[in-house]
Amino acid sequence: MSEIDSSTAAAAQQKLDAHVREIVQWHFSPETGSPFWLDWANKAGWNPAAEVKSFGGLEKFPHFQDEWLRDLQPEVWVPKKFKGRPFNIFETGGTTGMPKQRIGWDDYKVDYEEFSAKLSDDHFPPGGAWLMVGPTGPRRLRLAIEHLANFRGSCCYFIDLDPRWVKRVLAGKQFEVARAYMDHVVEQAVTILQHRKVSGLFTTPKLLEALGEKIDLWGAGLRGVFCGGTTMAPQYVRYIVEEVLEGRIGFYPTYGNTLMGLAASVPLRAEDNFSITYYAPQPRAVLRVVEPNNTTKLVEYGQWGRVELTTLTREFFMPRFLERDEAIRREPRAPYAWDGVAEVRPFGAMEKNIVEGVY
Repeated sequence: MSEIDSSTAAAAQQKLDAHVREIVQWHFSPETGSPFWLDWANKAGWNPAAEVKSFGGLEKFPHFQDEWLRDLQPEVWVPKKFKGRPFNIFETGGTTGMPKQRIGWDDYKVDYEEFSAKLSDDHFPPGGAWLMVGPTGPRRLRLAIEHLANFRGSCCYFIDLDPRWVKRVLAGKQFEVARAYMDHVVEQAVTILQHRKVSGLFTTPKLLEALGEKIDLWGAGLRGVFCGGTTMAPQYVRYIVEEVLEGRIGFYPTYGNTLMGLAASVPLRAEDNFSITYYAPQPRAVLRVVEPNNTTKLVEYGQWGRVELTTLTREFFMPRFLERDEAIRREPRAPYAWDGVAEVRPFGAMEKNIVEGVY
Protein backbone atom coordinates (compact mmCIF):
# COMPACT_ATOMS: atom_id res chain seq x y z
CA MET A 1 0.00 0.00 0.00
CA SER A 2 1.20 3.48 -0.85
CA GLU A 3 1.67 5.96 2.01
CA ILE A 4 0.37 8.76 -0.21
CA ASP A 5 -3.36 9.43 -0.40
CA SER A 6 -5.11 9.85 -3.74
CA SER A 7 -5.60 13.62 -3.45
CA THR A 8 -1.89 14.21 -2.78
CA ALA A 9 -0.95 11.98 -5.72
CA ALA A 10 -3.44 13.77 -7.96
CA ALA A 11 -2.03 17.18 -6.98
CA ALA A 12 1.50 15.98 -7.81
CA GLN A 13 0.31 14.70 -11.19
CA GLN A 14 -1.39 18.03 -11.95
CA LYS A 15 1.81 19.87 -11.05
CA LEU A 16 3.81 17.57 -13.32
CA ASP A 17 1.38 17.97 -16.23
CA ALA A 18 1.49 21.77 -15.91
CA HIS A 19 5.28 21.68 -15.82
CA VAL A 20 5.39 19.47 -18.92
CA ARG A 21 3.20 21.96 -20.82
CA GLU A 22 5.46 24.85 -19.77
CA ILE A 23 8.70 23.09 -20.73
CA VAL A 24 7.40 21.75 -24.04
CA GLN A 25 6.09 25.21 -24.94
CA TRP A 26 9.52 26.62 -24.11
CA HIS A 27 11.55 24.17 -26.19
CA PHE A 28 9.23 24.17 -29.20
CA SER A 29 8.48 27.87 -29.50
CA PRO A 30 10.59 29.79 -32.07
CA GLU A 31 11.12 32.59 -29.53
CA THR A 32 12.67 30.36 -26.86
CA GLY A 33 13.41 26.89 -28.27
CA SER A 34 16.67 25.22 -29.24
CA PRO A 35 17.72 24.58 -32.85
CA PHE A 36 17.69 20.83 -32.29
CA TRP A 37 14.10 20.57 -31.08
CA LEU A 38 12.71 23.14 -33.51
CA ASP A 39 14.34 21.25 -36.38
CA TRP A 40 13.16 17.93 -34.97
CA ALA A 41 9.53 19.09 -34.80
CA ASN A 42 9.70 20.45 -38.34
CA LYS A 43 10.92 17.09 -39.63
CA ALA A 44 8.49 15.10 -37.47
CA GLY A 45 5.54 16.99 -38.94
CA TRP A 46 3.73 17.79 -35.70
CA ASN A 47 3.79 20.60 -33.15
CA PRO A 48 4.48 19.41 -29.58
CA ALA A 49 3.83 22.91 -28.23
CA ALA A 50 0.22 22.62 -29.38
CA GLU A 51 -0.37 18.91 -28.88
CA VAL A 52 1.36 17.88 -25.64
CA LYS A 53 -0.97 18.65 -22.74
CA SER A 54 0.31 16.28 -20.04
CA PHE A 55 3.14 13.95 -19.11
CA GLY A 56 1.31 11.15 -20.88
CA GLY A 57 1.50 13.20 -24.05
CA LEU A 58 5.26 12.69 -24.13
CA GLU A 59 4.64 9.14 -25.37
CA LYS A 60 4.27 10.71 -28.81
CA PHE A 61 8.05 11.24 -28.72
CA PRO A 62 10.44 8.43 -29.60
CA HIS A 63 13.10 7.48 -27.07
CA PHE A 64 15.79 10.13 -26.81
CA GLN A 65 18.98 8.86 -28.45
CA ASP A 66 22.28 9.24 -26.63
CA GLU A 67 24.02 9.46 -30.03
CA TRP A 68 22.53 12.95 -30.32
CA LEU A 69 24.64 14.00 -27.35
CA ARG A 70 27.74 12.26 -28.72
CA ASP A 71 27.59 13.28 -32.36
CA LEU A 72 26.09 16.78 -32.50
CA GLN A 73 27.83 20.05 -31.72
CA PRO A 74 26.68 21.44 -28.34
CA GLU A 75 25.35 24.69 -29.81
CA VAL A 76 22.30 22.87 -31.23
CA TRP A 77 20.98 22.48 -27.66
CA VAL A 78 21.15 26.18 -26.75
CA PRO A 79 17.64 27.60 -26.22
CA LYS A 80 17.17 30.87 -28.07
CA LYS A 81 16.64 32.70 -24.78
CA PHE A 82 20.14 31.56 -23.69
CA LYS A 83 21.86 32.42 -26.96
CA GLY A 84 25.10 34.34 -26.45
CA ARG A 85 25.40 33.26 -22.82
CA PRO A 86 28.51 31.08 -22.25
CA PHE A 87 27.67 27.58 -21.10
CA ASN A 88 29.30 24.74 -19.20
CA ILE A 89 29.96 21.49 -21.04
CA PHE A 90 29.57 18.36 -18.92
CA GLU A 91 30.49 14.85 -19.97
CA THR A 92 28.96 11.57 -18.90
CA GLY A 93 29.80 7.98 -19.70
CA GLY A 94 32.32 6.65 -22.14
CA THR A 95 35.42 4.54 -21.73
CA THR A 96 36.63 4.98 -25.29
CA GLY A 97 35.30 7.19 -28.07
CA MET A 98 33.24 10.33 -27.75
CA PRO A 99 31.35 10.65 -24.46
CA LYS A 100 27.86 12.10 -24.16
CA GLN A 101 27.87 15.85 -23.52
CA ARG A 102 25.24 18.00 -21.86
CA ILE A 103 25.50 21.76 -21.77
CA GLY A 104 24.17 23.78 -18.88
CA TRP A 105 24.02 27.04 -16.99
CA ASP A 106 22.26 26.89 -13.63
CA ASP A 107 20.49 23.50 -13.55
CA TYR A 108 23.17 21.88 -11.43
CA LYS A 109 22.86 24.66 -8.86
CA VAL A 110 19.07 24.32 -8.66
CA ASP A 111 19.28 20.52 -8.44
CA TYR A 112 21.75 20.53 -5.58
CA GLU A 113 20.17 23.41 -3.68
CA GLU A 114 16.94 21.38 -3.64
CA PHE A 115 18.88 18.35 -2.46
CA SER A 116 20.45 20.38 0.35
CA ALA A 117 17.07 20.51 2.11
CA LYS A 118 17.23 16.72 2.47
CA LEU A 119 20.52 16.80 4.41
CA SER A 120 20.54 16.91 8.21
CA ASP A 121 22.60 19.67 9.80
CA ASP A 122 23.72 17.08 12.38
CA HIS A 123 25.36 15.06 9.62
CA PHE A 124 26.49 17.95 7.42
CA PRO A 125 26.93 20.88 9.81
CA PRO A 126 26.83 24.26 8.02
CA GLY A 127 30.36 25.60 7.83
CA GLY A 128 31.92 22.17 8.28
CA ALA A 129 34.33 21.30 5.47
CA TRP A 130 33.52 18.65 2.86
CA LEU A 131 35.74 16.22 0.99
CA MET A 132 34.87 14.88 -2.46
CA VAL A 133 36.61 11.69 -3.54
CA GLY A 134 35.30 11.10 -7.02
CA PRO A 135 35.47 12.00 -10.70
CA THR A 136 36.07 15.70 -11.37
CA GLY A 137 37.46 16.93 -14.71
CA PRO A 138 34.70 17.40 -17.29
CA ARG A 139 31.92 16.09 -15.07
CA ARG A 140 29.05 18.09 -13.66
CA LEU A 141 29.56 16.42 -10.29
CA ARG A 142 32.68 18.47 -9.54
CA LEU A 143 30.91 21.83 -9.73
CA ALA A 144 27.72 20.44 -8.18
CA ILE A 145 29.36 19.10 -5.01
CA GLU A 146 31.31 22.30 -4.48
CA HIS A 147 28.17 24.36 -5.01
CA LEU A 148 26.29 22.19 -2.51
CA ALA A 149 29.02 22.65 0.08
CA ASN A 150 29.17 26.40 -0.57
CA PHE A 151 25.37 26.67 -0.43
CA ARG A 152 25.54 25.13 3.05
CA GLY A 153 28.21 27.61 4.11
CA SER A 154 31.08 25.16 3.71
CA CYS A 155 34.23 24.67 1.66
CA CYS A 156 35.20 21.47 -0.15
CA TYR A 157 38.45 19.59 -0.69
CA PHE A 158 38.85 17.37 -3.76
CA ILE A 159 40.61 14.14 -4.62
CA ASP A 160 40.40 13.43 -8.34
CA LEU A 161 39.96 10.09 -10.04
CA ASP A 162 39.49 8.94 -13.61
CA PRO A 163 36.82 6.21 -13.74
CA ARG A 164 37.37 5.70 -17.46
CA TRP A 165 40.95 4.63 -16.80
CA VAL A 166 39.83 2.22 -14.08
CA LYS A 167 37.23 0.68 -16.38
CA ARG A 168 39.82 0.34 -19.10
CA VAL A 169 42.38 -1.49 -16.98
CA LEU A 170 39.69 -3.75 -15.50
CA ALA A 171 38.41 -4.61 -18.97
CA GLY A 172 42.01 -5.57 -19.80
CA LYS A 173 42.13 -7.73 -16.64
CA GLN A 174 44.89 -5.55 -15.20
CA PHE A 175 43.52 -5.94 -11.70
CA GLU A 176 46.77 -5.06 -9.92
CA VAL A 177 46.95 -1.77 -11.83
CA ALA A 178 43.35 -0.94 -10.86
CA ARG A 179 44.02 -1.77 -7.23
CA ALA A 180 47.16 0.36 -7.19
CA TYR A 181 45.24 3.30 -8.64
CA MET A 182 42.46 2.87 -6.09
CA ASP A 183 45.05 2.78 -3.28
CA HIS A 184 46.61 5.97 -4.70
CA VAL A 185 43.24 7.76 -4.53
CA VAL A 186 42.40 6.49 -1.03
CA GLU A 187 45.82 7.45 0.35
CA GLN A 188 45.27 11.04 -0.76
CA ALA A 189 41.87 11.11 0.94
CA VAL A 190 43.33 9.72 4.17
CA THR A 191 45.94 12.48 4.16
CA ILE A 192 43.27 15.17 3.91
CA LEU A 193 41.18 13.59 6.68
CA GLN A 194 44.22 13.40 8.95
CA HIS A 195 45.26 17.03 8.44
CA ARG A 196 42.01 18.93 7.86
CA LYS A 197 38.75 19.20 9.80
CA VAL A 198 36.27 17.48 7.48
CA SER A 199 32.73 16.58 8.55
CA GLY A 200 31.04 15.72 5.23
CA LEU A 201 32.15 13.30 2.53
CA PHE A 202 31.03 12.57 -1.01
CA THR A 203 32.35 9.38 -2.58
CA THR A 204 31.36 6.11 -4.25
CA PRO A 205 30.44 2.96 -2.28
CA LYS A 206 33.63 1.07 -3.17
CA LEU A 207 35.88 4.00 -2.31
CA LEU A 208 33.99 4.51 0.95
CA GLU A 209 34.62 0.89 1.86
CA ALA A 210 38.32 1.19 0.99
CA LEU A 211 38.58 4.42 2.98
CA GLY A 212 36.98 2.77 6.01
CA GLU A 213 39.68 0.10 5.92
CA LYS A 214 42.41 2.72 6.20
CA ILE A 215 41.08 5.16 8.79
CA ASP A 216 38.55 5.47 11.62
CA LEU A 217 35.96 7.60 9.80
CA TRP A 218 34.13 8.75 12.94
CA GLY A 219 37.39 9.47 14.73
CA ALA A 220 38.54 11.48 11.73
CA GLY A 221 35.55 13.78 12.21
CA LEU A 222 33.13 12.53 9.55
CA ARG A 223 29.47 12.88 10.48
CA GLY A 224 27.74 12.47 7.10
CA VAL A 225 28.41 10.58 3.88
CA PHE A 226 26.67 11.49 0.62
CA CYS A 227 27.21 8.48 -1.61
CA GLY A 228 26.76 8.16 -5.37
CA GLY A 229 27.11 5.11 -7.56
CA THR A 230 24.50 2.79 -8.94
CA THR A 231 24.92 -0.70 -7.56
CA MET A 232 24.16 -1.03 -3.86
CA ALA A 233 22.49 -4.36 -3.12
CA PRO A 234 20.78 -4.64 0.29
CA GLN A 235 23.50 -6.82 1.84
CA TYR A 236 26.14 -4.32 0.74
CA VAL A 237 24.12 -1.41 2.15
CA ARG A 238 23.87 -3.23 5.47
CA TYR A 239 27.64 -3.68 5.48
CA ILE A 240 28.23 0.03 4.74
CA VAL A 241 25.73 1.26 7.35
CA GLU A 242 26.60 -1.14 10.18
CA GLU A 243 30.26 -1.99 9.63
CA VAL A 244 31.89 0.88 7.71
CA LEU A 245 29.86 3.73 9.22
CA GLU A 246 29.22 1.87 12.50
CA GLY A 247 25.63 3.11 12.63
CA ARG A 248 26.90 6.53 13.76
CA ILE A 249 27.60 8.43 10.55
CA GLY A 250 24.65 9.65 8.46
CA PHE A 251 24.32 7.79 5.15
CA TYR A 252 22.71 9.50 2.15
CA PRO A 253 22.81 7.26 -0.94
CA THR A 254 21.69 8.90 -4.19
CA TYR A 255 20.99 7.90 -7.76
CA GLY A 256 22.07 10.61 -10.12
CA ASN A 257 23.82 11.50 -13.32
CA THR A 258 24.61 14.42 -15.58
CA LEU A 259 21.39 13.95 -17.56
CA MET A 260 18.97 13.75 -14.63
CA GLY A 261 20.32 15.57 -11.65
CA LEU A 262 19.85 13.83 -8.35
CA ALA A 263 17.29 11.30 -7.08
CA ALA A 264 17.42 11.20 -3.28
CA SER A 265 16.77 8.11 -1.20
CA VAL A 266 14.21 7.87 1.56
CA PRO A 267 15.61 7.09 5.02
CA LEU A 268 15.97 3.37 5.65
CA ARG A 269 13.41 1.74 7.94
CA ALA A 270 13.63 -1.68 9.58
CA GLU A 271 11.05 -3.10 7.16
CA ASP A 272 13.14 -1.97 4.17
CA ASN A 273 15.76 -4.61 5.01
CA PHE A 274 18.42 -2.25 3.65
CA SER A 275 16.78 -2.00 0.21
CA ILE A 276 17.30 1.59 -0.99
CA THR A 277 14.57 3.41 -2.91
CA TYR A 278 15.26 6.63 -4.82
CA TYR A 279 12.75 9.30 -5.88
CA ALA A 280 13.33 11.61 -8.83
CA PRO A 281 13.27 15.40 -8.33
CA GLN A 282 9.85 15.85 -9.94
CA PRO A 283 8.77 17.80 -11.86
CA ARG A 284 12.29 18.60 -13.11
CA ALA A 285 12.95 14.93 -13.86
CA VAL A 286 10.80 11.80 -13.95
CA LEU A 287 11.87 8.19 -13.53
CA ARG A 288 9.74 5.27 -14.69
CA VAL A 289 10.40 1.52 -14.55
CA VAL A 290 9.20 0.03 -17.82
CA GLU A 291 9.02 -3.36 -19.46
CA PRO A 292 12.23 -3.80 -21.50
CA ASN A 293 10.40 -5.21 -24.50
CA ASN A 294 7.38 -2.88 -24.27
CA THR A 295 8.64 0.44 -23.01
CA THR A 296 5.26 2.16 -23.08
CA LYS A 297 4.14 -0.09 -20.22
CA LEU A 298 5.17 0.20 -16.57
CA VAL A 299 6.09 -2.96 -14.70
CA GLU A 300 4.05 -3.84 -11.62
CA TYR A 301 5.15 -2.60 -8.20
CA GLY A 302 7.85 -4.83 -6.77
CA GLN A 303 8.97 -6.00 -10.22
CA TRP A 304 12.23 -5.38 -12.09
CA GLY A 305 12.27 -3.31 -15.27
CA ARG A 306 14.37 -0.89 -17.26
CA VAL A 307 14.80 2.68 -16.01
CA GLU A 308 13.42 5.41 -18.27
CA LEU A 309 14.37 9.03 -17.60
CA THR A 310 12.66 12.21 -18.76
CA THR A 311 14.38 15.52 -17.95
CA LEU A 312 12.25 18.67 -18.00
CA THR A 313 14.05 21.99 -17.48
CA ARG A 314 14.33 25.13 -19.55
CA GLU A 315 17.99 24.32 -20.13
CA PHE A 316 17.47 20.72 -21.20
CA PHE A 317 14.55 18.67 -22.50
CA MET A 318 15.15 14.92 -22.80
CA PRO A 319 12.03 12.76 -23.23
CA ARG A 320 11.94 9.01 -22.60
CA PHE A 321 15.65 8.24 -22.40
CA LEU A 322 16.30 4.56 -21.66
CA GLU A 323 19.03 4.40 -19.06
CA ARG A 324 21.53 1.55 -19.02
CA ASP A 325 20.08 0.63 -15.64
CA GLU A 326 17.38 -1.62 -14.28
CA ALA A 327 15.51 -1.26 -11.00
CA ILE A 328 12.52 -2.37 -8.95
CA ARG A 329 9.44 -0.16 -9.22
CA ARG A 330 8.35 1.06 -5.79
CA GLU A 331 5.22 2.84 -4.62
CA PRO A 332 5.16 6.49 -3.55
CA ARG A 333 6.44 7.12 -0.04
CA ALA A 334 6.26 10.35 1.93
CA PRO A 335 7.32 12.99 1.19
CA TYR A 336 7.25 11.82 -2.45
CA ALA A 337 3.89 11.45 -4.22
CA TRP A 338 5.26 9.52 -7.21
CA ASP A 339 6.92 6.20 -7.98
CA GLY A 340 10.40 5.33 -6.78
CA VAL A 341 13.15 3.13 -8.18
CA ALA A 342 14.93 0.64 -5.94
CA GLU A 343 18.12 -1.43 -5.97
CA VAL A 344 19.36 0.20 -9.19
CA ARG A 345 21.95 -1.85 -11.06
CA PRO A 346 23.32 -2.02 -14.63
CA PHE A 347 20.76 -3.27 -17.14
CA GLY A 348 21.18 -6.99 -17.71
CA ALA A 349 23.37 -7.38 -14.61
CA MET A 350 22.06 -10.89 -13.94
CA GLU A 351 22.77 -12.09 -17.48
CA LYS A 352 26.24 -10.68 -18.14
CA ASN A 353 29.39 -9.55 -16.41
CA ILE A 354 29.38 -5.77 -15.92
CA VAL A 355 32.58 -3.75 -15.44
CA GLU A 356 31.80 -1.01 -12.94
CA GLY A 357 35.26 0.03 -11.81
CA VAL A 358 35.27 2.29 -8.76
CA TYR A 359 31.48 2.49 -8.78
